[in-house]
Amino acid sequence: MEEKLIQRLEAAVSRLEALSAGVGGVPDDGGAGYSTDPVSLAFDDLMSNYVARVSSEAEKIGGQVLNVTRVVEEAFRVQKELLIRIKQSQKPDMAGLAEFLKPLNGVIAKANALTEGKRSDFFNHLKAAGDSLSALAWIAFTGKDCGMSMPISHVEESWQMAEFYSNKILVEYKNKDVNHVEWAKALKELYLPGLRDYVKEFYPLGPVWNASGKPIASAPAKPVAKGGPAPPPPPPASLFCSEPSQGSSLRPKEGMAAVFQEINSGKSVTSGLRKVTDDMKTKNRADRTGVIAASEKEVRTSQPAISKAGPPKFELQMGRKWVVENQIGKKDLVIDDCDAKQSIYIFGCKDIILQINGKVNNITVDKCNKLGVVFTDVVAACEIVNCNGVEVQCQGSAPTISVDNTGGCQLYLSKNSLHTSVTTAKSSEINVLVPGEEPDGDWVEHSLPQQFVHEYKDGQFITTPMSHSGG
Repeated sequence: MEEKLIQRLEAAVSRLEALSAGVGGVPDDGGAGYSTDPVSLAFDDLMSNYVARVSSEAEKIGGQVLNVTRVVEEAFRVQKELLIRIKQSQKPDMAGLAEFLKPLNGVIAKANALTEGKRSDFFNHLKAAGDSLSALAWIAFTGKDCGMSMPISHVEESWQMAEFYSNKILVEYKNKDVNHVEWAKALKELYLPGLRDYVKEFYPLGPVWNASGKPIASAPAKPVAKGGPAPPPPPPASLFCSEPSQGSSLRPKEGMAAVFQEINSGKSVTSGLRKVTDDMKTKNRADRTGVIAASEKEVRTSQPAISKAGPPKFELQMGRKWVVENQIGKKDLVIDDCDAKQSIYIFGCKDIILQINGKVNNITVDKCNKLGVVFTDVVAACEIVNCNGVEVQCQGSAPTISVDNTGGCQLYLSKNSLHTSVTTAKSSEINVLVPGEEPDGDWVEHSLPQQFVHEYKDGQFITTPMSHSGG
């Protein structure tokens, strides 16, 4: 204990001496002045006090936990090197910044790769460590209009994503193995207060580049064969600087982890687009005429395409909102740890089944295709918007279920939810199934009308459902 205190006092004295000598940053000498730079010395303290503690606890556990902890160590070492380079370099353009951040991106990708494949017994450890590294993306902050939160807020928000898995570790090993509990606590302290306080003290407004330093070069263009296509352009500025958000507040956000993934892929942003040839244009197609066929008269409301942007998400944000985004083909998604103050937002999912155990405030299903949702109780409402081919089952109660701009929806109501108010708009093929009168009877299906007749009588319009007769 005394030895550790002496080391910290010596580090503090070194920083005071550097400040009194008027040292303002790392000179352009390859890092020779690093040992006297107070900003760099403070990062060394962060490594020796917080990163070292996580590593110490990981060594007691070993295995996959130790492996992912070593990746965390590597990520912080890379960030230290990038901070030194920032003091020596001019602020780059977006293409240059993407190239500058590739070393950090590579380490984050390495951590995420450990969570892939068969789910291990230490999955929560791997996810907590891997997700926490997105906090290091604060170094990519370039201004208030870049689409990121301020550096301090970014660190806090990034840890909240990882804390979901960290809390699972604390619950699982509370009375089982104290080493895992201490590792989870040390990992949290690394970011809160560790990294957060460091950023707050030295970089509250983001990295400070050296106007007279060396320029950072963009990635060199790949050579192509003679007569071949031109090399793809560098990623546009929109990857880092997003326009102000528009439309609904439920619009999904793309974090810096998605930015890093896009940059690391090495693909052009337009590489996935198909070129429209002359024979594909409507005016040149022989199979298109100006006559509308009878089968085309009944046109279902337009169904938006499933979002292919952004990585899949399955996480609790800010402790209040479950986000399930861009999940495809998963039939075993379950949300257990929920309460009546939390909401659930499901976006851009295809061919999945999600089970929600417990009472939640509200559920929103947006732009999903071939989705199954089973929930217990909802305090406010269950909303289904812009979907196609969904099945929703209420096992408890729900005051309101609304279906908007959706084609093909099966609603299963329990006996406790027969009083539910079902609202539909711009939707088709809506069927509601209710339990039969007998305890073991079959479900009874009721089709909700999608066509209506409006007749003007006695000074007002009378609306009735359209009835069809066989013939």
